[in-house]
Amino acid sequence: MRNTPQELLIYEMAENGKNCDQRRVAMNKEQYNGNFTDPSSVNEKKRRDREERQNIVLWRQPLITLQYFSLETLVILKEWTSKLWHRQSIVVSFLLLLAVLTATYYIEGAHQQYVQRIEKQFLLYAYWIGLGILSSVGLGTGLHTFLLYLGPHIASVTLAAYECNSVNFPEPPYPDQIICPDEEGTEGTISLWSIISKVRIEACMWGIGTAIGELPPYFMARAARLSGAEPDDEEYQEFEEMLEHAETAQDFASRAKLAVQNLVQKVGFFGILACASIPNPLFDLAGITCGHFLVPFWTFFGATLIGKAIIKMHIQKIFVIVTFSKHIVEQMVAFIGAVPGIGPSLQKPFQEYLEAQRQKLHHRSEMGTPQGENWLSWMFEKLVVVMVCYFILSIINSMAQSYAKRIQQRLDPKEKTK
Repeated sequence: MRNTPQELLIYEMAENGKNCDQRRVAMNKEQYNGNFTDPSSVNEKKRRDREERQNIVLWRQPLITLQYFSLETLVILKEWTSKLWHRQSIVVSFLLLLAVLTATYYIEGAHQQYVQRIEKQFLLYAYWIGLGILSSVGLGTGLHTFLLYLGPHIASVTLAAYECNSVNFPEPPYPDQIICPDEEGTEGTISLWSIISKVRIEACMWGIGTAIGELPPYFMARAARLSGAEPDDEEYQEFEEMLEHAETAQDFASRAKLAVQNLVQKVGFFGILACASIPNPLFDLAGITCGHFLVPFWTFFGATLIGKAIIKMHIQKIFVIVTFSKHIVEQMVAFIGAVPGIGPSLQKPFQEYLEAQRQKLHHRSEMGTPQGENWLSWMFEKLVVVMVCYFILSIINSMAQSYAKRIQQRLDPKEKTK
């Protein structure tokens, strides 16, 4: 039985509608390296690749990890060399400026006193800014430089201020070593503000460094949004997944991240300022959010700088100074001694350590006590060494995993063409 023209037309329209639906379903699936792939299979493959990369660590696959780390280092050096080669004018200007500064530094003259003063201040600022950058830039696991360097420095200044009744420590050797001045002040003259003022430069420089360290996530997310390309960054991919599943988020971590994202997106400058002004492990998400929603650079960096270098730093300084003030320390040592059974044995090393620090402040480290090192200071030094070594290992592992990801991305198109 032959179909009429009307039936043929209806049949053709139905087929076209079916084809359109099929194309719509296909378009809703993720396009991966030129081929249409089911999103669930793509997500499963990403999960397997991520687990495979996470196994590339020094204590599981040392040879492969070191090999990939070396190759990733060469790739990064090649990329930076290429970037510098395309900016030859900037490189030449920098080299000329460096030559002028070197000549000024080594040529004798009346200007040397100013050169030495500038050098001292520059090295001091660079040291603390560098430690701040290491604390927040996201290399490996991050180095907790406040706990390892700035916090102990503020605590040492606080203890010395109460012992010497002054903050006018002779320079040099301060800040490398703290010694009481020859003319000590009267007891009770030390105030919280005087100690805050003494450590303000170090603390503010460290805070500026932490603000600078928050810029890479911002620039990465901003470049990805402007170019439309998917960046090679798992944190940004997690951020996009979080936006997709914002309405169904149930766990506390996801809701906390969404709260930070909403605060930054809706409140703007003051939202960023609020997130930067308190110890906030989710602040990387604020940088990614600002970059993704194209928040102006100076809005983001200005709020971050004020929050971290001024507000947050004063909160942390006051906490450390109050914690290590004379009467609080004496109460803590007394509390340790009151612990039943083991209290006196635990109290003794703390008392010895505090007494040794007092004698160093008064130039009497050579008399009255044995020269043996206190086990508390020994343990802290070893803790610093262990944390720095772990930080270096985490960088090696992270770079090795980055190179493994490069290999996986190169293999994916080849697998799909087989």
